[in-house]
Amino acid sequence: MDLNRLAEAIGVAGAPSVEILDLAYDTHAVAPGSLFFCFVGARHDLHHLAPQAVESGAVALVVERRVDLDVPQLLVPSVRGAMGPAAACFFGEPSQELDVAAITGTNGKTTTAFLLHSILDEAGRRPALLTNIERRIGGEQRPTGLNTPESIDLQRLFREMLDAGDRSCAMEATSIAGTQGRLAGTRFAVLVFTNLTQDHLDFHGTMEEYYAAKRALFSQAERAVVNVGDEWGARLAAELPHARTFAPDDELPFVLRLRGRFNHTNALGAMWAARELGIDDDAIARGLERVDGVPGRFESVEQGQPFAVIVDYAHTPDSLVNVLQAARGLGDGKLIVVFGAGGDRDRDKRPLMGRAAAAHADRAIVTTDNPRSEDPAAIAAQVAEGRLEIVLDRRRAIETALADAAPGDVVVIAGKGADTEMEIATGNVAFDDREVARELLSS
Repeated sequence: MDLNRLAEAIGVAGAPSVEILDLAYDTHAVAPGSLFFCFVGARHDLHHLAPQAVESGAVALVVERRVDLDVPQLLVPSVRGAMGPAAACFFGEPSQELDVAAITGTNGKTTTAFLLHSILDEAGRRPALLTNIERRIGGEQRPTGLNTPESIDLQRLFREMLDAGDRSCAMEATSIAGTQGRLAGTRFAVLVFTNLTQDHLDFHGTMEEYYAAKRALFSQAERAVVNVGDEWGARLAAELPHARTFAPDDELPFVLRLRGRFNHTNALGAMWAARELGIDDDAIARGLERVDGVPGRFESVEQGQPFAVIVDYAHTPDSLVNVLQAARGLGDGKLIVVFGAGGDRDRDKRPLMGRAAAAHADRAIVTTDNPRSEDPAAIAAQVAEGRLEIVLDRRRAIETALADAAPGDVVVIAGKGADTEMEIATGNVAFDDREVARELLSS
């Protein structure tokens, strides 16, 4: 594609005629003929890597300030903001052909995407899947990455879906991705709003800004489905007069094999999204009933033990409350929870997590959960507030909970879900709550 055409897509006039063979924002991915995007990230300013990109074959740059290199440079206010429209143009506007069914909200995105993917499949819509725990393109699994990929990667994936025969895609659409421009250039055939509860305030700052980021995504949606049982959802629906609305206490006229009241709500969102896409109720019924579990989402660990063990991704106060309330109904004994809070993220929610666990579990054990660059002991202390027991070693904490469980009890291991690694200061180490629980139960 000629650089002129890409320049026009991002609002830059007067670009020279240069053939562009690929797009890149990572110097390791630069091939001869690439247009390189020098975006400024939280940790790195890619303008400094422009010489390396040119040496690797980049023939033009998109920049926020000119660099001392003899190649064409497209000057824009935001390089990251330009990546999406440029990528959509370069890959042939793939979301115009692909029915992208997206889910946004604090909790429930992954499960709703799995349910919707199953429905789309039963309806013969040949769906792809993009979530933080699984990606499927052309029926084949792909390595996962960001919940919502960078815009160049996302538009490339959309094109690969079409080339592989996919005609729809169920995906997560995060507020951070929207704010960073990763979803720019994407058309949503339908966009579902699940809920909004405290999370990511380290990035958004306030709940109002968090809401605004979610709200902005709906400008790209042809159809909207909104949970008005959530107070932010009720506000959103009032601002989107043509939105299809539902509430958690609505009847679901289909069989749902997933446990938990929150999954009833997720299924309602998937059902209405499918109906908005013109899918008949027979396909919806088959699609919902086919899903008997989602990895790391209220996932049962069974090793013949006389008590229930549930692994869940719950990592916000609201999601932890929902999971504990659902888990309470699985046994007639005590409810034990092992949980923590991540480092380098929203610190204000840490004590709220502890209070949620204390209010809804009989025993709450605070442990380490992706501390990243922070001190795990300091994080745990902020969660526990001097009221809850702390076992910093996560394996030891799980072992303590399982050892305390008696017949009829329920043990919930929350926070990491299907994650297979722990993010610590020195890098990532292998850790899968499900595998650890299985090993301990079998020993």
